[in-house]
Amino acid sequence: MKQFCITLAFILSGSAPSFLQAATCTELATLALPNARIDLAESVPAGDFSFDVNRPGTSQQNHRNLPAFCRVAATLTPTSDSEIKIEVWLPEDWNGKLLAVGNGRWAGSISFGAMANGLRKGYAATSTDTGHAAHSLDGSWSYGEPEKVIDFGWRSEHEMTVKAKAIIEAFYGEGPRFSYWSGCSTGGRQGLMMATRFPDHFDGIVAGTPSNPRANRNGWQLWATIMTRNGLLTTEELEFVHHAAIKACDMNDGLKDGLIDDPTICEFDPQTLHCQAGQTGNCLTQEQVNSVKVMYSPGRFSDGEIYHPGLEPGSELGWEDFVSPEPLLQAAVNYRYLVHNNPDWDWRTFNADNDVPLAIESDGDTIDVITTDYSEFVASRGKMIIYHGWSDHSVAPQRTVDYFNKVLETTPDADENMRLFMVPMMGHCGGGDGPNEFDMVSALDAWVDGGKAPTRVVASRRDESGQVVRTRPLCVYPQVARYQGSGSIDDEANFACVTP
Repeated sequence: MKQFCITLAFILSGSAPSFLQAATCTELATLALPNARIDLAESVPAGDFSFDVNRPGTSQQNHRNLPAFCRVAATLTPTSDSEIKIEVWLPEDWNGKLLAVGNGRWAGSISFGAMANGLRKGYAATSTDTGHAAHSLDGSWSYGEPEKVIDFGWRSEHEMTVKAKAIIEAFYGEGPRFSYWSGCSTGGRQGLMMATRFPDHFDGIVAGTPSNPRANRNGWQLWATIMTRNGLLTTEELEFVHHAAIKACDMNDGLKDGLIDDPTICEFDPQTLHCQAGQTGNCLTQEQVNSVKVMYSPGRFSDGEIYHPGLEPGSELGWEDFVSPEPLLQAAVNYRYLVHNNPDWDWRTFNADNDVPLAIESDGDTIDVITTDYSEFVASRGKMIIYHGWSDHSVAPQRTVDYFNKVLETTPDADENMRLFMVPMMGHCGGGDGPNEFDMVSALDAWVDGGKAPTRVVASRRDESGQVVRTRPLCVYPQVARYQGSGSIDDEANFACVTP
């Protein structure tokens, strides 16, 4: 991949160096970059690091056991309406690589925790707030702000990457040997955006649970809330449905382990939970049964065409945001501000035939990644790992499977450069009943730097005390993990990845 180069100007003791050379941390405060201002450049000693950030959701940051590093904060202004905050953390003991980390929801803050994790592994780490300072659930900042919407959609990540590489080169005297992206949910969507818009930016990308496309997904979420309002379910009732689904499908993989290995072959019928005559507990009314069926069902236009898949058996514990009197806030504000451009738009008037096409048109590929052509990314020898939890309640996992399959159809040699890992019974970017801790960045690094394509990635599950109680292999889709008949079912070594 092309090495990034840029001419740097310093104002040091009244003169600038005549040739590119390594700078001290404090000297980075005078680094001149196009459309950028360095706000902070300070050395941070090894140990615990705490600091205040006067931004929604990040008022106090506390990070333990960090190596010594140079902390750089900057404001980027590619347009007159842009105010993109970034940070770049530069470890003294650098591994020669850049790790850019993504955001969640509507962003609005820098992902310091993910940066800290990268720093501990020796990466120079960077992240952005995507150009606004609002709570991650609040999308009202986008109303009447087209440039900020573009910043959120892709420009902030692009500008951050360019500036971070320049700062790295200024500090170390050389640019990163390899550059990686890692993010989940919105961060996963950002990874897809970087690969398709800027295929040379990153040598490797981890795109976890891509929240893409929002137009279709948020439309389904509004539809689900409208369709389930006559059959609301309590937390206890959702737990009842959840356990019933597991009971019905646990043995589909031949192993009784409390997990639904592949929900696409789960034949759970919610109608079996309907209350019989005189039954008052451990059952559902017909309206509630109908709501469960809705949550498993795809959203369709009036002609029957599917615009977004439903959720999978095993995801029920996260349904409270949908089987409720009010819709998921993210979905409502997206259609209110970005689609209809009307703060008073009533979500109850949602009509898929009209609103979903309008949402797609109004986005214009600014936030959503519609293309499935990754030819340029593959040509640049980029590597991508996509993962998604089968029990995700926020982003339908089948959408990621469908998208990945379409990429394979569209892009020659994509199967040599891209991998999909589906995680049994993991929720949205984590959580759930299954093993949900794994290191995709290390798997990506071994692929990019070591030439070893991942064939399985070990996932762990911990108990409340933090002890690992189960490990399982995650397999390259469409392979699945199957028990080999001997040894503990809690040890990944006793499972093989096979094609079903």
